[in-house]
Amino acid sequence: MTPPQATRLDPPAKTESEERIIIRGGKPLYGQTKVFGAKNAVLKMMAAALLAKDVTILRNVPNLTDVHMMGEVLRHLGAKVEVANDEVKIDATNLTEIEAPYELVSQLRASFVVLGPLLARCREAKVSLPGGCAIGERRIDLHERGLKLLGAEVGIDHGYVFASAQKLVGTRIYLDRPSNGATENIMLAAVLAEGQTIIENAAQDPEIVNLADCVNAMGGKISGAGTYQIVIDGVPLEEMHGAVVDTIPDRLEVGTFLYACMAAGGEVVIDGVKPDHIYAVISKIHEMGVECSIYAPDTIKIKSTGRLKPTDITTVPYPGFPTDLQAPVMAVLAVAEGTSIVTETIYENRFMQVGELRRMGADIQLKANSAIVKGVPKLMGAEVKSSDLRAAACLIIAGLGADGITEVTGLSHLDRGYDRLEERLRSLGADIYRR
Repeated sequence: MTPPQATRLDPPAKTESEERIIIRGGKPLYGQTKVFGAKNAVLKMMAAALLAKDVTILRNVPNLTDVHMMGEVLRHLGAKVEVANDEVKIDATNLTEIEAPYELVSQLRASFVVLGPLLARCREAKVSLPGGCAIGERRIDLHERGLKLLGAEVGIDHGYVFASAQKLVGTRIYLDRPSNGATENIMLAAVLAEGQTIIENAAQDPEIVNLADCVNAMGGKISGAGTYQIVIDGVPLEEMHGAVVDTIPDRLEVGTFLYACMAAGGEVVIDGVKPDHIYAVISKIHEMGVECSIYAPDTIKIKSTGRLKPTDITTVPYPGFPTDLQAPVMAVLAVAEGTSIVTETIYENRFMQVGELRRMGADIQLKANSAIVKGVPKLMGAEVKSSDLRAAACLIIAGLGADGITEVTGLSHLDRGYDRLEERLRSLGADIYRR
């Protein structure tokens, strides 16, 4: 790791075995907070910076361990990376490596997206397979097929993906499913390809749009991002240059604060939001009988009083209900007045939070890829441990509304995706602290 500097924002120094978040439930939330930049957008735009022999600056960047780890991946490749004052500055003028090794990629699976820009820029790349994780396997079949259609030779050996091409040539690529990672890797590889590339059945997430806007600001030519079909007109490397790009707000963080207010009760205003990005979430909140309104073009207000109504949720690709909010919403469904069914269609192991919620008194039964949640009047505080990022948020939300004290460990997961979450909840009136 790069030694700390005075201007650098450093990731949390303590290990998860030393830390826990302690919550005394039953304190309603009141006040105003502002959402930070989207982790899932920042990480991919950091990879996109490899496409230019120049300096790219990303703004509105949260201070997360994942951001620092992606910085380490880019430094390994030869880029200069500075993280300070909510910005990331990346100078990719001179790349010295084409390999992203296992010891880095295994800690941050999102770093697999360097495969596309490395192949485009250097005409070869060697990137460790991302492997599986607590929430399920991350398949790369669509990445592989898309790069092959662009003219690359792609092979897998000893846990690494090898890709090379004398030149990449644009073509039409249909994705069997709207994979975010495959859309991103193929799109970034196609930026420097000869001719036009069309990606059909592309992922439509706002983070994909942010990534395309970033590349376009750097001199690329991408249209259609955010729709079923993305069109990339290749440009020469010489036409790519640095840019200053703003990160979109984190819609998953918005959802987390909304559910926190629903669990604890109260009234909260969230600024810096793009409401269109979370329409499916707001719709389900309305079904649960909670007031949630667009207070201004970039502001949402939620008011939660009384018992929640049950609702059924199925996770699907954007613009549907996001898999990353399936665990957080389960914390509030666990105390709804009736039975809800939550169906997970994206990852096979994304009910890891269920066992810990049961420790808090939740009545949840698993059947195949669905969870049957029978609401109880109250959850009870308990010692629980998070298994992944969104499970950590789920348990904190559950603790906010529970009777007694909840202690959450496994905080290395939380710090991957939330910047000082406990401090921001405390500013809204929660009795929560880290020790």
